[in-house]
Amino acid sequence: MLLRIENTPRDYAWGSTTAIAELIGSTPSGGPEAELWLGDHPGSPARIVDGAGDPEGASDLHALLRARGEHLPFLLKVLAAAEPLSLQAHPTIAQAREGYARENAAGIALDDPSRNYKDELHKPELIYALSDPFIALAGFRPVAEARAVLAEVDDPGLRPLVDRLTLDAALPEVVRWLIGRGDGVDAVVDALTATARTFEHDPRDSPSWATVRRLADHYPGDPGIALSLLMHTVVLRPGEALYLPTGNIHSYQQGLAIEVMAASDNVLRGGLTPKHVDVPELMRVLDTRPVAEPRIIPTLVAPGVHRFEPDVVDFALTVIEPEGARAGVEVAAPTAAIVLCLEGRVSVGGAAGAGAQLVLERGQAAYCDEASVSIHGDGRVVVATGDHPVG
Repeated sequence: MLLRIENTPRDYAWGSTTAIAELIGSTPSGGPEAELWLGDHPGSPARIVDGAGDPEGASDLHALLRARGEHLPFLLKVLAAAEPLSLQAHPTIAQAREGYARENAAGIALDDPSRNYKDELHKPELIYALSDPFIALAGFRPVAEARAVLAEVDDPGLRPLVDRLTLDAALPEVVRWLIGRGDGVDAVVDALTATARTFEHDPRDSPSWATVRRLADHYPGDPGIALSLLMHTVVLRPGEALYLPTGNIHSYQQGLAIEVMAASDNVLRGGLTPKHVDVPELMRVLDTRPVAEPRIIPTLVAPGVHRFEPDVVDFALTVIEPEGARAGVEVAAPTAAIVLCLEGRVSVGGAAGAGAQLVLERGQAAYCDEASVSIHGDGRVVVATGDHPVG
């Protein structure tokens, strides 16, 4: 089965008004366009435009795959952030199953704003930068690094934070204190904001202080402003990527990217949002161990073909540049594939290009449920696949 698919961007308030439209060659809606979902997720399933091999005559991928007793284990998105997203982390499968059952037993409706677990799945995710730059907060850095940044400031208002930042092992309690808005947190946030403003044209300025300014502009007084100094501010260039496993705290700050994730709605928020923040539940799923910047390095499969393979079976992302497309590429797709053309023009088909073919131009996407998908042409595409069977 080979189907051309499309969707309407989600209008979340933090979205860019132009970036997605410019990427796919559409007319901007005039409002924010934050995420374009290409998959079968029931929250915004991709519409079936045309193609071969759709005996059910379904109008969208969710209806089609549900009729066949199948589902995709991943979701491909185009993400365009003009403002920071909430600080968040996602549970493991075991945590999700326990939390989902617990909230069901408590009678919390799935659409209740206080609900944390919408399903029994984990939600690791990979973000692949398209814009220059794409900026994210991702993972806790060693306490010594955070202390070094704070050491540049001689402000008594920061003492409650500095005194708590002793060892890496202190991070859980510091995070709980900040997110829970404990005694002294508001003063720390105010002091950090004031310092960041003065550093804007100072040699001591850094991406960390720029993040504080950005967050203070959008969420003044939020404890996430202080939490950001405990995290990596990661600046990605086009073609670079992050992999965020379960438990990793993160917040996309600005830019355009391709995002691939396990198909789950489970989000535990920690700030920078008017939505529900459940501090005890967040602390149960949060991994507070310091890590290096969680960049993921691709494998060079062939000239012009790079594959990002995280340590989960739910998804992988293959990026095919024009050099690779001109030579022809075949991508294994055990669970089916979603193909998005970013520029140029390519033909998409099943194994070795046999059978039906679809031509994709800039901004067009396809669903292919062959064991492998072939790409040939003169374009740049991304291909999302999973490594275990659907159903």
